[in-house]
Amino acid sequence: MAAQAAIDWDALAARARTARRTKAVVLYAFLIAVSLPIILPYFWLVTIAFSAKTGVADTAVLWRSMAVVIPAVVAFWLTAALAQSRRQLWVGLAAVAAIAIVAFALLVGPDLHLGNFIFLWEPDFASVVRSRIGEVKGAVQFPNVWHAFGNSILIAGAQTTIVVTVASLAAYYLSRFQFPGRSSMLRSLLVLHAFPVLTLIVPMFLMLYWIGLLDTLSGVIIVLVAFELPFAIFIMKGFFDAVPWDIEMSALTDGASRRQAFVSVVLPQVRNGILAIAVFTFIRGWEEYIFVFTFLIRNSNWTMSLYMYWVRDDVMGVDYGVVSAVGVFYLVPSLILYMAAQRYLMQMSIGGVKG
Repeated sequence: MAAQAAIDWDALAARARTARRTKAVVLYAFLIAVSLPIILPYFWLVTIAFSAKTGVADTAVLWRSMAVVIPAVVAFWLTAALAQSRRQLWVGLAAVAAIAIVAFALLVGPDLHLGNFIFLWEPDFASVVRSRIGEVKGAVQFPNVWHAFGNSILIAGAQTTIVVTVASLAAYYLSRFQFPGRSSMLRSLLVLHAFPVLTLIVPMFLMLYWIGLLDTLSGVIIVLVAFELPFAIFIMKGFFDAVPWDIEMSALTDGASRRQAFVSVVLPQVRNGILAIAVFTFIRGWEEYIFVFTFLIRNSNWTMSLYMYWVRDDVMGVDYGVVSAVGVFYLVPSLILYMAAQRYLMQMSIGGVKG
């Protein structure tokens, strides 16, 4: 009894809280250190796109913006680590955000403008940019950026629709039915995905030329679908394996057909998997560069990746602001799609769902 009375529970609790906060601060410091090299290039890209006025990145603006953003990021992490309740957390985050917005508006706000996004409303923006140095010989003829944007949407959207549909049906069949060669087919799915796709550039080019699909968006879509399908089928098979057979059997027992059970009972159970492969496939098609650069020739078939490449090749050294602005415009759809599907992607694990 005397030994129990000697224990100072308050001191033990205080040391436990201190140890927990110390570990959290160390963890957050590590995460900040590894995140900054990834975040800073994107932040500089956005800052240059909205601030460059003479074609050259103003380093003073970059340093002033970093003087606001880096302390704000550190303050956000410290607030999250040290807050003792949800109310303190939200109040602290709101205070840090308000201070950062005011500081950014005072230090960087006067330098921000939309002039570098001239390509959105000026079809011949390249001539305007080149005229700043009087260089017009050998210039690239750019299509309208909205035409390139539409081509990218068409390729990414069609690729996503085909991959999701075929992968779902194929994975369900592989998961639920036994047939000769099933195991070999499953192993070959991963082997096909393991081959470097660049080694097939020449054969693919010849095949598209012979079937008349070279320099067409349809040819690029077919190639991208062929390379994305194996891994998508493998991922979806894991999700279908995680759906208990008893659920599907109950639907069949209640009178549903196999198709009705698949559509109404099984597919809703693998919704996270479908969303995951849809998001990754769309982003893969949106950012595709090697195949579109090789298989698309006319500038009327340019996608946003080719548009970004030729803008960089044509006006780089003339106007960094326009090049950065095109980069920001190119990033927006991927960012919106990722933010919209983030909750579902975080629940994904290979072979099923968490939580």
